[in-house]
Amino acid sequence: MKIDELIKQRHSTRAFLDKTVSDKLIHEILDIARHAPSGANTQPWQVAVVTGNTKQQLSESLIHAFREGHASRPDYVYYPETWQSPYIDRRRACGLQLYQSLQIDRKDKHAQRKQWEANYRAFDAPVMLLFFMDAEMQTGSFLDLGMFIQNLMLIAQDKGLATCPQAALAEYPENVKKILEYPADTILVCGMAIGYEDPHAAVNKYRTAREPVTEFSRFFY
Repeated sequence: MKIDELIKQRHSTRAFLDKTVSDKLIHEILDIARHAPSGANTQPWQVAVVTGNTKQQLSESLIHAFREGHASRPDYVYYPETWQSPYIDRRRACGLQLYQSLQIDRKDKHAQRKQWEANYRAFDAPVMLLFFMDAEMQTGSFLDLGMFIQNLMLIAQDKGLATCPQAALAEYPENVKKILEYPADTILVCGMAIGYEDPHAAVNKYRTAREPVTEFSRFFY
């Protein structure tokens, strides 16, 4: 498939088939993704591939923390502390599309919480990926990791897999690092659900809007 088609077809998938993804295929995807650029060739990415009993144990730990009302303590601040337009508008539109696809009413907080818990199960995908960096790495390495993750998602798409990058999987880094035995001072950046898409699930059929080029670009001559 052409690269422009892959980019346009990629979307965040939140319902997966109960179908195993082989370690060989995941290894192949990572082997290609590692050719992403990075500043001074630092290659700061570290990837945990989590499946089976470990994935279940990790999901249960995250869901327990959420249900108990434990405050999330991510290793870095992802979103702005104060939301303003147009970002708050896009965020609301995104959430509205999600809940509408699942037929969850805006006032049904219980159903919304149950849906949020699905984040911690990686939406029941067979594979959960978690992305780490060493503590000494700085802002530029986040850019490097982003390019690595984009590579990974496009390669997965080309090989018939679907993905959903997830900030939610980094909300309780202490739980994750304890179970996976990663050093406490590593940076848990984000996670990802990866598997075979359920093509019949309504939650996989909506698409979020993208701004036209004229809205975010300036040409200088």
